[in-house]
Amino acid sequence: MNSRGTFGDVILIEHLPYTPDPSPARRGRIGLVMLASDHTIEAELHWLIGQVDGLALFSNRIENVDQVTPDTLRAMAPRITAAADLILAGADLDVVAYGCTSASMAIGEEQVVARIQHSRPAVPCTTPITGAFAAFEAFGAKRIAVLTPYRADVNRIVAEYITARGYEVPVFGSFNEESDAAVGTISVDSVRDGIRAVLAESTADAVFVSCTSVRVAHAVAELEAEFGLPITSSNHAMAWHAIRLAGVPDPLPHLGTLYAQ
Repeated sequence: MNSRGTFGDVILIEHLPYTPDPSPARRGRIGLVMLASDHTIEAELHWLIGQVDGLALFSNRIENVDQVTPDTLRAMAPRITAAADLILAGADLDVVAYGCTSASMAIGEEQVVARIQHSRPAVPCTTPITGAFAAFEAFGAKRIAVLTPYRADVNRIVAEYITARGYEVPVFGSFNEESDAAVGTISVDSVRDGIRAVLAESTADAVFVSCTSVRVAHAVAELEAEFGLPITSSNHAMAWHAIRLAGVPDPLPHLGTLYAQ
């Protein structure tokens, strides 16, 4: 029952009744720790996860340096816990994703998960490379063609990390760009040309486009039709893995082979 009062000459009506709508996160809340310098991941993950009615994304940014080097990647490790803690503070999350591919490998997936779970105990976690490995398994792929924007020393970390998990990397292409901001401007046509260049050198079971700053998620299904094999990217794979970890099985084949699983 509402009540009436005043603020000076203003009539105040309090305790107005309301009815709640169904929560936009009624099927799950996905948390995202993303880089302060990333121009791409926020839009792509909101678009991908937004394909599922009732699943919502909540994010926070972590301090980082725009120049991507092994040292700047590893420097983020101590900041992960605090960044995860501030995502929808006080509310439970169903999944937490850490949105940096190369840092997930430079730091190590297990360490990333441990730091997230220090503030979010027992929450299921994913990273771009964790999602990529799950994607490779879903594809039944063993020979992975890799395309990245990274400089040589970061590329070495990526190649060695993937092969250490038992996959072959027969061909590896790179735009060799250090700036995260610059990577966010790489066109889909450039990514298409990069995929064409690596596949011209070797056969592969699937293509992985690494880096959350690379804009390609919207074009995955189109690229798969053009090249005739499964393709995924950091954002594409991590969003899919997060959706599945949240317990949502909905097939979304218009997003590519992976989402039809």
